[in-house]
Amino acid sequence: MNRQTRMLPAELEKQVRKTLEEWAVAGKVRRLWARDATLWTGADEASWLGWLEIAGAQVRRMDDLRRLAEDVRSLGFTRALVLGMGGSSLAPEVLKETFGRLDGFPEVLVLDSTDPAQVKALERKVDLAKTLFIVSSKSGTTLEPNLFKEYFFERARQVVGAERAGGQFIAITDPGSRLQGLAEADRFRRVFLGEPSIGGRYSALSNFGMVPAAIMGLDVARFLERAEEMAEACAASVPVEKNPGAVLGVTLGVLASHGRDKVTLIVSPAIYDLGAWLEQLLAESTGKEGKGLIPVDREPLGPPEVYGADRLFVYLRLASAPDEHQDSVVQALEGAGHPVVRITVDDLYDLGAEFFRWEFATAVAGSVLGVNAFNQPDVEASKVATRRLTDEYEKTGKLPPESPLRVSDRTLAAALGAHFRTIKPGDYVALLAYVEMTAAHEATLQAIRRAVRDRYRVATCVGFGPRFLHSTGQAYKGGPNTGVFLQVTCDDAEDLPVPGRSYTFGAVKAAQARGDLLVLVERGRRALRVHLGADVADGLRTLRSAVDRAIG
Repeated sequence: MNRQTRMLPAELEKQVRKTLEEWAVAGKVRRLWARDATLWTGADEASWLGWLEIAGAQVRRMDDLRRLAEDVRSLGFTRALVLGMGGSSLAPEVLKETFGRLDGFPEVLVLDSTDPAQVKALERKVDLAKTLFIVSSKSGTTLEPNLFKEYFFERARQVVGAERAGGQFIAITDPGSRLQGLAEADRFRRVFLGEPSIGGRYSALSNFGMVPAAIMGLDVARFLERAEEMAEACAASVPVEKNPGAVLGVTLGVLASHGRDKVTLIVSPAIYDLGAWLEQLLAESTGKEGKGLIPVDREPLGPPEVYGADRLFVYLRLASAPDEHQDSVVQALEGAGHPVVRITVDDLYDLGAEFFRWEFATAVAGSVLGVNAFNQPDVEASKVATRRLTDEYEKTGKLPPESPLRVSDRTLAAALGAHFRTIKPGDYVALLAYVEMTAAHEATLQAIRRAVRDRYRVATCVGFGPRFLHSTGQAYKGGPNTGVFLQVTCDDAEDLPVPGRSYTFGAVKAAQARGDLLVLVERGRRALRVHLGADVADGLRTLRSAVDRAIG
């Protein structure tokens, strides 16, 4: 089942084997399936393991998903726009990026940013009268999906009229949530309920992932069958050393415990976006109490000598469309003695199996590390800080005054140099960019991260705000204090009001960035903010030049 191998230095291999034996003797896989919370911290973990059987439960609901797909197609919708954040948006994004648009079905798009340019860019892509809006929020209280709903519901009302607007919306949310009540009051076409015992980042195989999958025309039954096959391969009856999820989880946990906590993902281009989903799963599940895995996704590949002794490489290779350059790089890494896990993915539908493998492995890794793999205690801190700032904006019409370092300041290169001089072996550098997520912006940020990686031989990450707050943000604030953060903010060339609110999307994004930085500093993290002007592309180019000067 999706072949998995590992090549580790001898001492680390010895420790992995020892831990696998301990798991076998203590019956820990059986205890995991039995929902034994003492595998982790003995808190509420047993309440969050509904994902173990969700694939089978979804198969039994296939008729409803098929009816949904046919209804949406017959109604002539050309696009389906997922309005979500974190666990409610990342799995649909993976499916969208992997499978693309399927003939005869709507194209799925995803909005998970409060950046007004990004909101407007997605609005321009769709015909509002022919778009189905999927409001996706487990709790029903998450700020961003609620703002997206308010904005697009008002836009739909303007285009198709108040009586018909609700017919262009469906909701995915937990039973009894505020969103369920709003959806019913606004006469949404459908409300699909989540499973309360499944946290957002473990929800890919639940309605949060499978409803968008059905709408886009995916063969959901086939997808879930692959997930069920992996669940069977990870069953309690399977010897631990042959259990792919347990072996992967033990490997991740043991290597992190021995300083190799930068899980560097190398993913075949055709399934590249799986890395974004894995970022949230790994970081938010394990990054707490000063411990955790730091996922490194889409870092430009380099020769073995640019990587430090804190790396574990995981190569997810699509057998039907491998990349020769990735193959040669991974072979060189193994030859240089770096630890490498290889996972062979046979075809695109095997992503169903990967969703389960990695959920199981993450739960196991959390146990090995001794953390609760199902909570996110540090995410709330940023939300609280953001709420304080948005409340201030609603009262006064503005955010508190500030004087950030600007990209136009003459002292920029010197400030960057001083910040980067705090980097030590075993650290990582994360670029946190509160700008529109475009290919051009990402290319410049990737160039910056490559330069920093090659100069300091440390792992690097890039996150677009505010989406990373619901993903890697937990590990950045609650995980090992080895991060060096460069936050990038901008002025908004065009802002958008939020219907029914006294603030704008730009004000919300600014409050989220400030709240994020405030909590990073409060937690003793090394963080520097650089503010761009309204011309983001030009500002990023200037920043790149300053970074080059700063690092010599």
